[in-house]
Amino acid sequence: MEAGPVGKVWVSRAFRGLTATLERLRMDRQLDQVLARGPDPLHPANVCGLDDKTAIRYVTAAQQLLEGPSEQHASRVGAGPKGQNRS
Repeated sequence: MEAGPVGKVWVSRAFRGLTATLERLRMDRQLDQVLARGPDPLHPANVCGLDDKTAIRYVTAAQQLLEGPSEQHASRVGAGPKGQNRS
Protein backbone atom coordinates (compact mmCIF):
# COMPACT_ATOMS: atom_id res chain seq x y z
CA MET A 1 0.00 0.00 0.00
CA GLU A 2 1.22 3.42 -0.94
CA ALA A 3 -0.14 6.89 -0.32
CA GLY A 4 0.48 8.16 -3.88
CA PRO A 5 -2.14 9.02 -6.47
CA VAL A 6 -4.42 6.26 -7.70
CA GLY A 7 -3.64 5.18 -11.22
CA LYS A 8 -6.07 4.43 -14.01
CA VAL A 9 -5.20 0.70 -13.97
CA TRP A 10 -6.01 0.39 -10.26
CA VAL A 11 -9.32 2.21 -10.67
CA SER A 12 -10.24 0.11 -13.72
CA ARG A 13 -9.64 -3.10 -11.74
CA ALA A 14 -11.60 -1.81 -8.76
CA PHE A 15 -14.63 -0.99 -10.93
CA ARG A 16 -14.54 -4.04 -13.21
CA GLY A 17 -17.98 -5.66 -13.31
CA LEU A 18 -19.72 -2.78 -11.52
CA THR A 19 -22.23 -0.38 -13.03
CA ALA A 20 -20.29 2.58 -11.63
CA THR A 21 -17.82 4.22 -13.98
CA LEU A 22 -15.26 6.95 -13.49
CA GLU A 23 -17.44 9.31 -15.52
CA ARG A 24 -20.48 8.59 -13.37
CA LEU A 25 -18.47 9.13 -10.19
CA ARG A 26 -17.08 12.40 -11.52
CA MET A 27 -20.56 13.62 -12.42
CA ASP A 28 -21.91 12.52 -9.04
CA ARG A 29 -19.21 14.47 -7.19
CA GLN A 30 -19.89 17.58 -9.24
CA LEU A 31 -23.63 17.33 -8.62
CA ASP A 32 -22.97 16.75 -4.93
CA GLN A 33 -20.96 20.00 -4.82
CA VAL A 34 -23.94 21.88 -6.24
CA LEU A 35 -26.39 20.22 -3.84
CA ALA A 36 -24.14 21.01 -0.88
CA ARG A 37 -23.47 24.66 -1.75
CA GLY A 38 -26.69 25.77 -3.40
CA PRO A 39 -27.58 27.13 -6.82
CA ASP A 40 -24.45 29.18 -7.48
CA PRO A 41 -22.83 28.08 -10.76
CA LEU A 42 -19.56 29.80 -9.85
CA HIS A 43 -18.81 27.28 -7.10
CA PRO A 44 -18.82 24.08 -9.24
CA ALA A 45 -17.12 25.99 -12.04
CA ASN A 46 -14.24 26.91 -9.73
CA VAL A 47 -14.03 23.73 -7.64
CA CYS A 48 -14.59 21.20 -10.42
CA GLY A 49 -13.10 23.15 -13.31
CA LEU A 50 -16.35 23.24 -15.27
CA ASP A 51 -17.11 25.73 -18.00
CA ASP A 52 -20.00 28.16 -17.45
CA LYS A 53 -22.61 26.26 -19.47
CA THR A 54 -21.82 22.95 -17.77
CA ALA A 55 -21.94 24.53 -14.31
CA ILE A 56 -25.35 26.02 -15.11
CA ARG A 57 -26.59 22.59 -16.28
CA TYR A 58 -25.49 21.05 -12.97
CA VAL A 59 -27.25 23.81 -11.01
CA THR A 60 -30.43 23.26 -13.04
CA ALA A 61 -30.26 19.50 -12.45
CA ALA A 62 -29.73 20.03 -8.72
CA GLN A 63 -32.74 22.34 -8.53
CA GLN A 64 -34.86 19.73 -10.31
CA LEU A 65 -33.69 17.07 -7.84
CA LEU A 66 -34.50 19.30 -4.89
CA GLU A 67 -37.92 20.02 -6.39
CA GLY A 68 -38.60 16.35 -7.08
CA PRO A 69 -41.98 14.98 -8.17
CA SER A 70 -43.25 14.48 -4.61
CA GLU A 71 -42.51 18.09 -3.65
CA GLN A 72 -44.00 19.43 -6.87
CA HIS A 73 -47.15 17.34 -6.42
CA ALA A 74 -47.58 18.41 -2.78
CA SER A 75 -47.24 22.08 -3.68
CA ARG A 76 -49.81 21.80 -6.49
CA VAL A 77 -52.50 20.06 -4.42
CA GLY A 78 -51.67 21.67 -1.07
CA ALA A 79 -51.20 18.29 0.57
CA GLY A 80 -48.90 17.52 3.43
CA PRO A 81 -47.41 14.15 4.34
CA LYS A 82 -49.51 11.13 3.35
CA GLY A 83 -52.02 13.28 1.48
CA GLN A 84 -53.17 15.32 4.48
CA ASN A 85 -54.15 18.91 3.81
CA ARG A 86 -51.94 21.63 5.19
CA SER A 87 -53.40 23.99 7.74
